[in-house]
This record gives sequence, structure tokens and C-alpha cells, in this order.
Amino acid sequence: MIKTSFKFTFVLVTLIAFSINGMSQEIDVKQAAKEIMDSAEICTLITIDAEGIPRARALETLPLEDDFIIWLGTNLQSRKVAQIKNNNKVSVYYTEKGNGGYVVLYGKAELVNDTTTINAHWKSGWEEFYPNRKNLILIKITPEWLEVISNSRNIYGDSITWEAPKVHFESKYR
Repeated sequence: MIKTSFKFTFVLVTLIAFSINGMSQEIDVKQAAKEIMDSAEICTLITIDAEGIPRARALETLPLEDDFIIWLGTNLQSRKVAQIKNNNKVSVYYTEKGNGGYVVLYGKAELVNDTTTINAHWKSGWEEFYPNRKNLILIKITPEWLEVISNSRNIYGDSITWEAPKVHFESKYR
């Protein structure tokens, strides 16, 4: 009876330790992602065109929200707006400065064109591109999952597949 109880306790403690370690690792990956994304001045937005071809372009970043919602600004007449209307699944890629690490966030884009939200996310320097804030539309990207590689934070891909550590966001975003 004592041996059985000891085995059960050992297995339970081991499972709890692995669960806590897994949660800790996810927190580390999320924290690394947030730091990399916050420090980036430029990100790459990837959309899919009408022919199914991925299209990438560099955009200035805006402050990242705590729940990893990304906001970007663009010209209302740009091709990316039409592409998002056709297929709202996007990727946003951030490069870690100085060491080859990255974050790639996969999510769904929404076009936002109301004055209150535009004013809340207005970026100094945009006056040149959007006089009187005309022709500006915001892209709100709600995350589904992200992947991170960061050599400086000891976050590496799988040793065989090279798949990066992934963080899935709660279903409220889907």
C-alpha cells in the first residue's frame, strides 16, 4: 500500500512539475515576443492576394496592446486593403535586433475606419502621408497564435524540425 501511494504521489508531483514548467515556458515565450515586438520600429505584414500569392510589405509599428492585438496604418486605396477584404488571414513578422531572432504572429485582420479609433492610434509623422487624416485606414490584427525564436533568450526551435515554440491565444480571439 505504501509503495502504491508513493508511486501515485511521485507521478502526481512529476505531472504538476511538468505542467508548471510548461506554463513557465509559455510565459517566457510570450514575454520574449512582447519585448521583440515592442522594440521593433518596422514589421512585415503578409497578406494573400486574389491569386493566392503571399504579399509582404514593411510597415511602421504602433504600440502593441497587452493582449497582443496589433494596429497598423495604411492608405485606404492600398492593395493590402483589398487583399484583407478578400482574405482576412494575415501574418505579421518582427525581427529581433542584432541576433537573428524573430516573432511571427498569425491572426485575423479587420479594417477600422472610424475617426475616434484613428485619433487614438495616430502616429506622429503621419501628417505627411495623411494630410487631415484622410485616406488613412487602420488594420487591427487579432492573434490566433505566435511563434518565437530568440537566441539571446535561449528560445530555440525543435532540434529536428526546427519548429519554433508556439503560443496559442484563447478562443475568444477566433
